[in-house]
Amino acid sequence: MDNRKKCLVLGLTVLLWVGLHTQNEEEYDDSPYNETCRLMRKFNLSGYVEAENHSFVVGGLFPIHSRTIPTNDSDEQSVSAMCEGFNFRGFRWMKTMIHTIKEINERKDILPNHTMGYQIFDTCFSIAKSMETSLAFLTGQEEYKPQFRNSTGKYLVGIIGAGGSSLSVASSRIMGLYYLCQVGYFSSCSILSDKFQFPSFLRTMPSDKIQSEAMVNLIQHFGWVWVGAIAADDDYGKYGVKSFREKMESANLCVAFTETIPKVYDNVKMYRVVKTIKSSTAKVIVLYTSDIDLSPFVLEMVHHNITDRTWIASEAWITSALIAKPEYFPYFGGTIGFAVPRSDIPGLKEFLYDVHPSKDLNNVLTIEFWQTAFNCTWPNSSVPYNVDHRVNMTGKEDRLYDMSDQLCTGEEKLEDLKNTYLDVSELRITNNVRQAVYAMAYALDRLSRCDIPVEERKQRECSHIPDFEARELLFYFKQMKFTTHDGRQMELDANGDMESGYYDILNWQMDNAGEIAFVKVGEYKFKSSKYELVLQKNSTLFWNTEASRLPESVCTKLCPPGTRKGIRQGQPICCFDCIPCADGYVSEKPGQRECEPCGEDDWSNAQKSKCVPKDVEFLACEEALGFTLVILSIFGALVVLAVTVVYVIYRHTPLVNANDRELSFLIQMSLVITVLSSMLFIGKPQHWSCMARQVTLALGFCLCLSSILGKTISLFFAYRISVSKTKLISMHPIIQKLIVLVCVVGQVGVCAAYLVLEPPRMFKNIEIQNVKIIFECNEGSIEFLCSIFGFDVLLALLCFLTTFVARQLPDNYYEGKCITFGMLVFFIVWISFVPAYLSTKGKFKVAVEIFAILASSYGLLGCIFLPKCFIILLRPKRNTDETVGGRVPTVDRSIQLTSASVSSELNNTTVSTVLDE
Repeated sequence: MDNRKKCLVLGLTVLLWVGLHTQNEEEYDDSPYNETCRLMRKFNLSGYVEAENHSFVVGGLFPIHSRTIPTNDSDEQSVSAMCEGFNFRGFRWMKTMIHTIKEINERKDILPNHTMGYQIFDTCFSIAKSMETSLAFLTGQEEYKPQFRNSTGKYLVGIIGAGGSSLSVASSRIMGLYYLCQVGYFSSCSILSDKFQFPSFLRTMPSDKIQSEAMVNLIQHFGWVWVGAIAADDDYGKYGVKSFREKMESANLCVAFTETIPKVYDNVKMYRVVKTIKSSTAKVIVLYTSDIDLSPFVLEMVHHNITDRTWIASEAWITSALIAKPEYFPYFGGTIGFAVPRSDIPGLKEFLYDVHPSKDLNNVLTIEFWQTAFNCTWPNSSVPYNVDHRVNMTGKEDRLYDMSDQLCTGEEKLEDLKNTYLDVSELRITNNVRQAVYAMAYALDRLSRCDIPVEERKQRECSHIPDFEARELLFYFKQMKFTTHDGRQMELDANGDMESGYYDILNWQMDNAGEIAFVKVGEYKFKSSKYELVLQKNSTLFWNTEASRLPESVCTKLCPPGTRKGIRQGQPICCFDCIPCADGYVSEKPGQRECEPCGEDDWSNAQKSKCVPKDVEFLACEEALGFTLVILSIFGALVVLAVTVVYVIYRHTPLVNANDRELSFLIQMSLVITVLSSMLFIGKPQHWSCMARQVTLALGFCLCLSSILGKTISLFFAYRISVSKTKLISMHPIIQKLIVLVCVVGQVGVCAAYLVLEPPRMFKNIEIQNVKIIFECNEGSIEFLCSIFGFDVLLALLCFLTTFVARQLPDNYYEGKCITFGMLVFFIVWISFVPAYLSTKGKFKVAVEIFAILASSYGLLGCIFLPKCFIILLRPKRNTDETVGGRVPTVDRSIQLTSASVSSELNNTTVSTVLDE
């Protein structure tokens, strides 16, 4: 305790710098160790007291005045600064405390054997006065000689007050040293919850942490993200804005600016605040200040005609009549904020009217109230008239009130007044005063009844009124619960804060009478760490904007769909650039931080606001290219069938029988297969079509080329005969068929292995073009595919070599030349196909392959069969054994044989090559 006393002395020396001065050096003794500190000015305190015939006294601290009169430090005055600016609201709070104490004293269920007295001081809304009153409570005197007793001679059990947060912080630092219970009714600063600094402070007011949380939830509800904050230059404002900023950051919202309203008017500082408001894009501003500190700021807003702002009010001024004046409505209309719940207090209105100077001639506050309320001077009174010494916006002293020449008669009627004191329609903080007094009374009642939990009775002894230490009363405040007169539950937690409760959400609107009405539009409920914002569905909000529309308060407007937020370096997260989404990415909702990728089958639309199905590409038969290729395929098949019909009709003629008629039919059948196989490449690829088209094409060409090989081998032998002059070399027809059979069977085996082991599959190609899905066939094993078509290439090469050698047969054996030209066309087509195929993509790649198939098929058809058909149909006289088997007569050399056979089937048993030299 000794260390605490030393801290107290040191702290008081600093905090009471205005009232404490050291003696001049000439008054000191010669020895430096004899220097002393004494109070140069006595405390100039005013208030109310009633202590006689009561068991104990409860102290009260109320801002009955709004400020102290500025003094010059060099002035030689015997008392501390006087107060000015009578505060009707604070006077009503003080009267409510007296009314509540009287009500409790009359009750038999609370402190039945004891009554409470009171001693109330005016803090003048000043920290210096709060310190003076705290010392007066502790010392019992108005000098700096701590004796820790009350001046009334009664035991001081606790204090109600001291009004605003800064006043409570100042007084509680002293009261807390001695664990003197202090119950706040208007102090919401979050630092007061710190039991290490303020061990004896409790309150019936929610902490600003809850209010800050409520403000942020309200801001989120209306979609505001860029909000300014203005605070009073005191603990209430600074800690309130600090908590508000923390809550905003945790909610990913931004505070556009933070400014401070000076406690003492300063033109430069106030102009800086106004300039910040004007230059900021934030249209919603939070005001953490009391109504008294806010009053000069309101005048600045009127002076600079700032009307396009929406204000979020703290509970300290949302219902203040000092601010809620009709002339301020164009500037502060539509204000929305939080207020403690209102209540009706039985009997208070009548008690407030029961005040008259004649009943208390010795009380200067009552006389000053009367003089200020009725603008008169009480006869023979030394109480000065209320004069306002504040400095106005021009920098000059502004005396709002002059001394009235009219004397008060005492017959003035309070019923004719219309001021804050008698307005009981919005009893909010007033009700908090009542609950603070009741909390003190219930704690004293528990102490008098030794209401100790069973589990703690062994560690704690009962206390007795009035012989108990101040800290003993604190125990009975813990976990306090009681029901108020209007049925609400009041519960305090371990830190002395309210455990549960709610705020009213109020909106400033103009009523029909031209007065500002505080319209309740919702509630903010809290219990422990649970919060709920509830806005009334049927309520109509008024906004101080054009057409009363919901205001927008953003640093950057919300990014539209199709864009994302881009961070601006060095700026808050609410200030950003809107960057268009990349191709394939979309943002469907406004304000997205990131663009979302579209699915594999989707792509972004032009606005990048929605994923749409990708365009599907394949060679469809409905389009012109696909339709043309289908027509060519069908036409090619019909031409081959027409050739077959001609061959069937003229199957017994020498030209058809020459060089194996059956092989000719096999070639025609294979050409039908190859031509029609191209149709498998047209249309949307399916698994079955992917498996069928390459295999069908490979088998068709294998059958065709192996049959041609059978023919070319015959031509090759014919050429060898012509060179060696051999008359006859017999060759059984089955050999040619075996060649075809062996080749086809081998190809079938490879194709079967291909389809079983690694078959082709349809797949969606999205790599070539992002905006399209190209349906293609994944050919599976490249090795198998190369083997299949490599075998066909080998057959084609053998055909070409054998027939190229036989091209020099006599003139009437032109079939070798026709096959040679056919194979040349075949090679030219497929050699040209390779680079064309590799250089194209999508459906055109398929079209190139179909064109190659058709071109090679048409080439073989035209070179091998059309010359014979020409002879059969148009030159039937040349379709004879003589013509087919020998030279053309000399007299008819003008007729060229376009198809010469080197063999004919004789007696269906042997094939012989006859050379007629």
